[in-house]
Amino acid sequence: MLWSIIKIVVFFALVAVAAIFARYLLELDGGVRVVMAGFEINLTPLKSVIALILLVLAVWLLLKLASLVVAVLKFINGDETALSRYFDRSRQEKGYRALSEGMMALASGEGDVAMAKASRAEKYLRKPALTNLITAQAAEMSGDRRKAEEVYKRLLKNEKTRFVGVRGIMKQKLADGDTETALKLAQTAFALKPRHQEVQDTLLKLQAQRQDWKGARETLKAKLKYGSLPRDVHKRRDAVLALSEARDVLAEGNTIEAREAAIEANRLSPDLIPAAVMAARNYIEQGNKRYALRVVRKAWDVRPHPDLAAAFAEIEPEETPDQRLKRFAKLLKIHPDDRETKLLEAELQIAAENFPAARRALGDLAETDPDARVLTIMAAVERGEGAPDAVVKGWLARALSAPRGPQWVCDKCYHIHAEWVPACENCQSFDTLSWKTPPKSALSKSTGVEMLPLIVGAVEDHSDHKDNDTNSEVADAEIVEEIEGQEPPK
Repeated sequence: MLWSIIKIVVFFALVAVAAIFARYLLELDGGVRVVMAGFEINLTPLKSVIALILLVLAVWLLLKLASLVVAVLKFINGDETALSRYFDRSRQEKGYRALSEGMMALASGEGDVAMAKASRAEKYLRKPALTNLITAQAAEMSGDRRKAEEVYKRLLKNEKTRFVGVRGIMKQKLADGDTETALKLAQTAFALKPRHQEVQDTLLKLQAQRQDWKGARETLKAKLKYGSLPRDVHKRRDAVLALSEARDVLAEGNTIEAREAAIEANRLSPDLIPAAVMAARNYIEQGNKRYALRVVRKAWDVRPHPDLAAAFAEIEPEETPDQRLKRFAKLLKIHPDDRETKLLEAELQIAAENFPAARRALGDLAETDPDARVLTIMAAVERGEGAPDAVVKGWLARALSAPRGPQWVCDKCYHIHAEWVPACENCQSFDTLSWKTPPKSALSKSTGVEMLPLIVGAVEDHSDHKDNDTNSEVADAEIVEEIEGQEPPK
């Protein structure tokens, strides 16, 4: 309000001053006389002032016109001028408007619209680094993969956009199942941007699929270096790769190198069960039973596992069942309430023909957590205690349809594996296998029970004392044939 009043006052003051000055000029005597080329012009003082103002204005307009002519000539000649800058700004505004509209169309899932807007933006901006990326993504969205690949190849020509082009083509090759080409592109992308986590993970996964364990370990080291992998996870996965490398070396017949690699894998991750088993067996081959014992006990302390028990049994292969039970006592005390500990003790007691002790060791697992292994052990206990064949066959029949129990299961896709592998055979995820009970949807019928050889032996021994059980033995054999077994620790 105050500022408006001030402006009004100033305006009236200027008008008053101009009026006073004009009146003063009118009252002055004399004037200005201009003679030029035979013409004479007489001007009063007021007219002289007006003429002077008009002259100054005419000179100013003339100069502006001259500068405009010069600018037009420069524009025609191709030089940068205010006029060219004006048109450039206009083009940029149109280009960036089309670019933003293309990005919005891309986010909305309108691939064709996004490509059209990207083409318009390129026409005005001439910045392929911006527009080609939108065009490629829009082409993929529209299903035009040929167009997308063509654009990605154009991005390869520019050093600034080369990584984007390599990554885009790599993802296309992965979608096509061309892992060999994808691996080469992943290596190129990793060389361009070693800190890129997605590229690191893709390269590691592809190297694991190709069983390039040495290259995978280098990639894993880079993930640790650039901070995309915690140190403890790196140590564990490095152990997995070292173990995989050891198994390949062993398959080639290089036992010394395999032994060293297995021991290295166990050193990196003592709780990695396959590494502990392989290291223990290598120590046994060397005659170093004390180290084998230490490796197994350290892994068992983390997680009891049947493979560890088998390796522990191999340390003293010639011992009697009673001696074995006594030697295993220290191992059984580590996790006395663990399910695997109870099953192992029951198996050892059956081998020692102490069937009541086996039943006590098994506890209530047959009621609370029955699986094929538990039910098979119960059949062996019943057979050993002289139960009727119908009872034994009842336990075996239940074992046929019971869940198998803990297995190597992928944490991502829940695919069940017969044995441990570094990468899931189904989804190719690296280091995702865990020893656990599969989800109910993934459970299958029993395909392997460790105690079956023992049960077969028990059936055969028991038949020596029964003259009329020939038909029962045949029926038991038919049931046993439907189950694939693995040798227990001897």
